[in-house]
Amino acid sequence: MKVQMARAITQAELRAAVGTEVAVSDWYAVTQESIDEFADAIHDPQWIHIDTERAARESPFRDEHGAGRTVAHGFLTLSLLSHLLGSSIDFFGRSAGVNVGFNRIRWVAPVLSGTRVRARFKLAACKDVRGGLQAIWDVTVEREGQDKPALIAQWLTRVLY
Repeated sequence: MKVQMARAITQAELRAAVGTEVAVSDWYAVTQESIDEFADAIHDPQWIHIDTERAARESPFRDEHGAGRTVAHGFLTLSLLSHLLGSSIDFFGRSAGVNVGFNRIRWVAPVLSGTRVRARFKLAACKDVRGGLQAIWDVTVEREGQDKPALIAQWLTRVLY
């Protein structure tokens, strides 16, 4: 599998990119192991996430063959945004990146274990702030082979220089 190199972007290029899709990440596989690790990290061992045998019998979340599957935590999908953006864009000269918050988040469809996801990042706004730039990203997390996305959000980040 070919891994995409992060696109280097300067402060001036970022400012000029408002209104455009700046990046599309590589596909990322959401494995059962990553779901289990996330469940451990956030102390949420709900069966729908971690019990593959019970999910096969009882899960309302079904694959294309009708088999019941475990599903990733919505917050796992959301937390992948930092990785997906960071692996797509190299903010030239950046010393740090900071999550500022979200204006909106919608989980649109479940991410079944084994699903590959990627994110599309459209820059809605960018402004100068003390020490760097604040960006507002319109983000769509797509599920491979599916028309309906997993997540749509408006995410605020700060790039410190």
